[in-house]
Amino acid sequence: MMTSVDTELIRVLADPLRLRIVTLLARETLCTTHLVEETGAKQTNLSNHLKVLREAGLVDTEPCGRFVYYKLRPDVIAQLAGQFADLAASARTAAENKRACP
Repeated sequence: MMTSVDTELIRVLADPLRLRIVTLLARETLCTTHLVEETGAKQTNLSNHLKVLREAGLVDTEPCGRFVYYKLRPDVIAQLAGQFADLAASARTAAENKRACP
């Protein structure tokens, strides 16, 4: 059972601020103002990171008056988690598949 892990998604999540944003959005839907308060990041920096998360398909936006709310897409996180679960399952049987040295 060989699996392919979404390396682009891992790259996106590897940034500490983006991972923090994802962690916050896992708890509740937030607008940029809330995320600035929670992270201490500058609004322009945060907006750039939110754009990356949006383009990667990790978050959806929801307009609300003059604000834009961001919500996490749990299906994307679950898919990535499933890829890691498949990788772990492969690793469990790997000890039995020891390749002989030449």
